[in-house]
Amino acid sequence: MNKTKEKILNIAERLFGEQGYGATSLRQVIAEAGVNLAAVHYHFGSKEELLDAVVLRGASPLNEERIALLEHYEGEAAPAPVAVEKVLHAIVAPTLMKLKRSPQFAQLMGRLLGEGLMPGMLGRHFKPTVDRFIGAMRRSLPDLPQEELFWRIQFMFGAMAQTLLGRHLFPEALGGPADTSEVVDRLISFLAAGFQAPVPQFAKDQEK
Repeated sequence: MNKTKEKILNIAERLFGEQGYGATSLRQVIAEAGVNLAAVHYHFGSKEELLDAVVLRGASPLNEERIALLEHYEGEAAPAPVAVEKVLHAIVAPTLMKLKRSPQFAQLMGRLLGEGLMPGMLGRHFKPTVDRFIGAMRRSLPDLPQEELFWRIQFMFGAMAQTLLGRHLFPEALGGPADTSEVVDRLISFLAAGFQAPVPQFAKDQEK
């Protein structure tokens, strides 16, 4: 990759993650990268396209890892559906391990989720992976109404955003930085209980 292009991507990834997409201007990016606006326009075109390029760079290997892990669990479980905890592990573990390997990108993902920018990103960069995840979860929870499944996926993304951003309401009680594998296990345990919780009566009534 062109060194100037890579430098712009690195700076943009950090600033978007630290400050948020809306709060970061192209002027800040070019100032820290030591390039001019023409360089950004030449390589990316616009601020939105720059964000897309940053996300795509990190999302491609992440999505490949998620799909590979899900396929592994499907192979182990066949012909039965994959356990809910395993489906969640395939989507959650690579994401949180990315926090350990690439904290800037993980923080950016948390920002995008928290700022409500992820729906657009999902369609462009994550849809095939999300569709595979939804399909696996439907097989694992065949009695869960579709609308209820999507609500619980919505809540899952919220929990992941909070985890990625690292904002703790009780920092002293949490005892400082936690091992990533422990955070993965805690989050999966929490999410699995939510996905497998009884369907509220009003949701059952709406299905009739």
